[in-house]
Amino acid sequence: MRKFVAPGLALGLFVDLVMALVFAFGLGGSARALGSPPAGVSQATLVVYPQSGWKAWEVGGAAVPAIWLHGYGSNAREWFPFVETIRLPRGGRFIFPEGIEATVPPHGPANGRAWWQLELDSYVAPGVNAPDMSSSRPVGLGRASAGLLVFVREMQKRLRTPASGGIILGGFSQGAMVASETAFRSDVRLRALVLLSGTIVDEPSWTGSMAKRRGLPVFIAHGRKDGILPFAASQRLADRMRQSGLAVTFVPFDGGHEIPADVVVKLNDFLARI
Repeated sequence: MRKFVAPGLALGLFVDLVMALVFAFGLGGSARALGSPPAGVSQATLVVYPQSGWKAWEVGGAAVPAIWLHGYGSNAREWFPFVETIRLPRGGRFIFPEGIEATVPPHGPANGRAWWQLELDSYVAPGVNAPDMSSSRPVGLGRASAGLLVFVREMQKRLRTPASGGIILGGFSQGAMVASETAFRSDVRLRALVLLSGTIVDEPSWTGSMAKRRGLPVFIAHGRKDGILPFAASQRLADRMRQSGLAVTFVPFDGGHEIPADVVVKLNDFLARI
């Protein structure tokens, strides 16, 4: 494992949950890592981006970024096992950003990360047992998406990836919401969009902007027994995207709020075609 500090970061100290990394002073400083990364990710690099304030684990030496946003209460390292199972297109590099906020009990684990404080129960109407975010616009969603755009520009500059080349943008659960918001409400160049167990948020705004993504390959998967975010909302999101001309691959499965192996197999088939 290596540690890379993006240009512009001053001398300082960063403490992670399972390891301490001491920053080197100066441009492109390196650091000594205390501890070991999980099996299969010995080449993982933790990169800190000073302009956005984001940090991300990167795996692979290629220059075509595939960004994967984790779910609420999780963290970037939860993606590490998928390095061994998800097959990126030739030239792909795994990018796993860390959520920009800490989750706070009782709304999440004390050591979890989030893109904003979700408070999912506030979207459950009386007499209903599933949240509906289709008519809401959380302030934190726009803030997370704006930060992602700054991060993408920093990352492309560091990797010397042309902005015109496009990125693969994916997310799970809350991460899928941020990915969707960024896809539908920005002009960032995308090669593909991957939405895993997400939901539809601010439906009028999203659907009103989908047509500009006409032809974009989209992979969307959701469990029929999901007890966190309703299956029907993802199904409706898939329908809205199809109606707007996006090239949607919708994969329903008999499971819950998860990413099962058969979904990964179908995701790999999708990635092989883009």
